[in-house]
Amino acid sequence: MTTVVITGAAKGIGRATALHLDKKGFTVIAGVRTQADADALCKEASERLQPVIVDITNAGQVAQLAETVSRIVGQHGLDGLINNAGIAVAAPLEFVPIDEFRRQIEVNLTAHLMVTQALLPSIRKAKGRIINISSIGGRLAGPMLGAYHASKFAMEALTDSLRQELAPWGIKVVSIEPGAIATPIWETGANTADRLLAQMPPQAQTYYGAGIAGTKAFAAKASTAGLPPEKVAAVIEQALTAPQPRTRYPVGRDAAIGTRVIAHLPDRMRDWMLAHRR
Repeated sequence: MTTVVITGAAKGIGRATALHLDKKGFTVIAGVRTQADADALCKEASERLQPVIVDITNAGQVAQLAETVSRIVGQHGLDGLINNAGIAVAAPLEFVPIDEFRRQIEVNLTAHLMVTQALLPSIRKAKGRIINISSIGGRLAGPMLGAYHASKFAMEALTDSLRQELAPWGIKVVSIEPGAIATPIWETGANTADRLLAQMPPQAQTYYGAGIAGTKAFAAKASTAGLPPEKVAAVIEQALTAPQPRTRYPVGRDAAIGTRVIAHLPDRMRDWMLAHRR
């Protein structure tokens, strides 16, 4: 039986992936933040799915997760870790509160490394795989989401280094790079933008009001017109089960065009396209 851990399983890509893999016969250990989230997930899953309440930024809770996983998988080890949990902090870099910037990096990057370190002993036993949920935003950086892009660009680098470091033990490390996906992260990010804008000095609105409005409009469109998260879940299954998985999987037409075309344009042309993508 293939056993995987997925973080951020309460909603969006994480929830879709947990339920998809459960239906495919995987034993899913699903990290969620609250008991209510755990109960809601279990209502749609088989008895194999095992929710675990964990805040991935909390070292003590991550250690408890590792103990739980070790107890479940035993000597077989863990077949897959899907580092998925994430947030989006939307604000111009000139005015983003440094604590919010730190939180963005902590949740989207540092915490994933902490989880990976904690679970690697179990992953080694099974020669399991590590699947990092990055983003097209880890290959292309636009305005007003600088903190988010910084976290995802760093996740791409972390994935590359891990892939090389763990190759001698047969541990595959894969980056999933979704484009616009219809998930709650966009609405949550827009709400965060409103909250931060209210705390910023008047100059923030004067200087960046149009850019902020454009980014919110883009987020609103993505939350409804983006691909369903189940499309990402299917790609994650492929990355887990392919005999020789690719190192990167862009998901969606926009991600494919972004990684294959836009990312290779001259800087000023790329800047113009990203500024007018809405």
